[in-house]
Amino acid sequence: MESDDDLQQQTCALLRTSPLHWQCLLAARELALPDWYLGAGFVRNLIWDHLHGYRHPTALSDIDLIYLDQRDPDGRRESEIEACARALLPGQNWEARNQARMHLRQRTPPFDTALTALSHWVELPTCIGVRLLADDRLLLVAPHGIAHNWSLEVRPNPHCRQGPALFTERVRAKRWQQLWPRLRVLWPA
Repeated sequence: MESDDDLQQQTCALLRTSPLHWQCLLAARELALPDWYLGAGFVRNLIWDHLHGYRHPTALSDIDLIYLDQRDPDGRRESEIEACARALLPGQNWEARNQARMHLRQRTPPFDTALTALSHWVELPTCIGVRLLADDRLLLVAPHGIAHNWSLEVRPNPHCRQGPALFTERVRAKRWQQLWPRLRVLWPA
C-alpha cells in the first residue's frame, strides 16, 4: 500500500499533465477568491480515469469551484463568479459555491474553512480539493485521506448528515459504475 504522500504526489502529477485541469486551475487562481478549491469530480474523476487506463479524461459535468467568503453568506456573487470563470475559460460548466452558506444543507454549525465544508460531502472519494498557489505549487487537500480515491471504493461519508438515501441516489444518478466499471460501491446498510 502506498503512503498518502506518494498518492498525493501521483495525483498532483496527473493534474499537471492534464491540459484541461491545468487551465481550470489557472483560471480559478486568477479569480482570487478567498479560501478556494476545485473539488469533487475535478480531482476524483481524473484519478479514476487513470486507474481505468483511460487515455483522455472523462468529460466533467461541471467544475466544482468552492470558496468561503463570510462577507457574502447568501452566495449572491456565485453567478458573477461563474460568469468570470467562463470568460477566463469558455466552454466549461463552472459551478461556484460559497461554503459560508452550505452548512445549512449539511445541517451543521457554520463552516470556518472551505476544507471543513469539503469534509462533509456525501461520498469519501468526493471529499478532495486542489488549489494552485501563486508559485504554481498544488495544494491538495483530502480531509479523510486520499487512499479512498485510489482504492476504487466508494463509500458514504460518515460526517455527512444528509443520510444514506442521498448517497444511493447520487451514485446511481451519476452512473459511476457504468463510467468506471472497476469501482466497488459499498452501499449503506
